[in-house]
Amino acid sequence: MGVCERPDAKRSPNGKRYDPERLFLPPDDDLAPNRPGETLRVRLDTSRTGRLGLILARLLGRRPVEDAWRRSLAAERLVGAELDGLAAAGWEVVHSIALPGDAVVPHLLIGPGGVFCVAPEPVRGAHAEVGEETVRVAGERHGRPCVRRVRQAAARCAPVLTRGCGFLVRVHPVLVLVGAAGVEVTPALEDVRVLREDEVAGLGALGGALHPDRVDRVHTVARNRRVWLAA
Repeated sequence: MGVCERPDAKRSPNGKRYDPERLFLPPDDDLAPNRPGETLRVRLDTSRTGRLGLILARLLGRRPVEDAWRRSLAAERLVGAELDGLAAAGWEVVHSIALPGDAVVPHLLIGPGGVFCVAPEPVRGAHAEVGEETVRVAGERHGRPCVRRVRQAAARCAPVLTRGCGFLVRVHPVLVLVGAAGVEVTPALEDVRVLREDEVAGLGALGGALHPDRVDRVHTVARNRRVWLAA
């Protein structure tokens, strides 16, 4: 399973490198065309809760899961657009990578600065306190385990990419708090980068971690749906 190492990356007529292995990737297994929030779009399209049911649930004070999906979809679209804008600086992005179970990697950013597992979290104008495991949002009784989730997702991605590429690939977790009125991060949190949506483009300034040929290689492996079956 995976993609064999191909050291002889070629160039297209416009000068862009490409890995020959991409030519043999079946369309159904190619994740490159995924749009930001692809998995959430599918969930919403296949939801059995009709419009009347959603309205009734809201009137009764319930919180339909579809509302949370829509907020998350809007956040993923916003962050995904920022990440896609880094292409001119040599970065690649794969959106909505489904892992075994219910886990999804919203965005995998690959470029000169390394590989980043990017997870947006909608906060909707509230103040957020980021701890080592959870985010506490003002007005909510319980903390959200999104810090732990993005850390775990990055940890699952690293060995998959390392096996497929044939060289060590480190994956850094990034949590993006979308719409936060204020963000306070505990100094003890050192392994997860915490950003607001207007800081996402700053990732494009990072460099010195991956040679362009390795960026191309990691992207080729990451876009192959089958390699993630072993995550």
